[in-house]
Amino acid sequence: MNRVLRVSSILLMVSSFLLIAAASAIAGGNREKGDRVGQSARPGGTVALVASWSGNERAVLMDMLKPFEDRTGIKVNYTGTRDIAAVITTRVAAGNPPDLAAFSNPAQMRDLARRGNLKPLDGVLDTKSIERQYSPGWIERGTVNGRLYGIFTKVAAKGFIWYDVRAASKVGLTPRTAPATWQGLLDLSRRIEQREQAAGSTAAPWAIGVESGAASGWVGTDWLESIFLKKYGPQEYVRWYRGEIPWTSDEVRSVWSEWGKIVADPKMLYGGTDYVLGTNFGTAFEPLFEVPPGAYLHFQATFITGFIHRAYPDLEPVRDYDFFRFPAIDPRYAKSIEASGDVYSMFSDTPQAQALIRYVATPEAQQYWLATGAISPNKMVPISAYSDPITRQAAQMMNKSEIVVFDASDLMPNQMNQAFWKAVLDFIRDPGSLDSILAGLDRVRKEAYR
Repeated sequence: MNRVLRVSSILLMVSSFLLIAAASAIAGGNREKGDRVGQSARPGGTVALVASWSGNERAVLMDMLKPFEDRTGIKVNYTGTRDIAAVITTRVAAGNPPDLAAFSNPAQMRDLARRGNLKPLDGVLDTKSIERQYSPGWIERGTVNGRLYGIFTKVAAKGFIWYDVRAASKVGLTPRTAPATWQGLLDLSRRIEQREQAAGSTAAPWAIGVESGAASGWVGTDWLESIFLKKYGPQEYVRWYRGEIPWTSDEVRSVWSEWGKIVADPKMLYGGTDYVLGTNFGTAFEPLFEVPPGAYLHFQATFITGFIHRAYPDLEPVRDYDFFRFPAIDPRYAKSIEASGDVYSMFSDTPQAQALIRYVATPEAQQYWLATGAISPNKMVPISAYSDPITRQAAQMMNKSEIVVFDASDLMPNQMNQAFWKAVLDFIRDPGSLDSILAGLDRVRKEAYR
């Protein structure tokens, strides 16, 4: 929890005037909007929140909620689940939704908004202040039929390759020599494999783990999305997640084939297929830090820094571990980047739910998440608040990227998204069945996008 404590210290040093002004602006700047965090009014009562956070993320959430509960007297009853899509679907169908949910899949949020299950936030949050504090893309992704239904509070930059600095230097990988092209990454992987084999070592180029409970397989979708974006660009990427490109097309097939050059080659993988399928994404990086190393490269989003710190608290970013951007395939899309995020929405229009929505949108609340390697989408959170130099670098990289797209699978209909996860697992088990896997995905596409 050292990083959490450091973030708390940052919060104490941030100007109280800035935080109060931000909270007031988001709340609408008038008392008719209802009770606000920091005012003397204490509405009390309870508010139910469902999200996917557990472990270290849950601990950070509790730290974030404590000032809110102390100031308002509102008790937040939190339920964490890795299968949030199923839990929300079941509770909505039963007429017992939570007051608030933080969706990791904006597609489900948008679907619920269209069905009339969510309450619009236009009358709860001051839209002019939101427009000043959030980039248009984040507002657009929370808007359905012209009304705001979701507010993003923590996001991650995706498509980074992580490595142990000392171990990687022995195979010629440094920040200056990091491959800038996909072929260069494949060549580096092969050189590592040949080097270790010649030395009689069982170390592999890559450590990959795709287990994540009911969401197992999502790690593989990130790989495929990064390859697709770097190869075909943002316009085709959008057509893909909108269901306009068949899964059996040459474009989609080529993306899976490119990933297969790594995940379908046993020589590339630490622990083989069993390790990849059976290892949780939050621990899959650990072979990089073994002595001697079991693997050299790991693909993951910026939030992995929180998991690394929890497992190896003595390791320092940049000095001990670092990352490089997913390499280019088509040079035109070299500076593109993929992002994901958690979006809060409101099922119940109660004073307690309104107060919590206002609070989570503030820079004060969002700075807590920086301890997990998250990036705040609120532009009032200063770069100096990122105590981790790697996350600070990633935040600057995302802010300066020429092309920023949202996680494609998270924007697909839930049925398509879950089929995509399963297809990843099936491909890892049996790469030779790619034709049937893609045919199955296309059957789902024709149903899910009706």
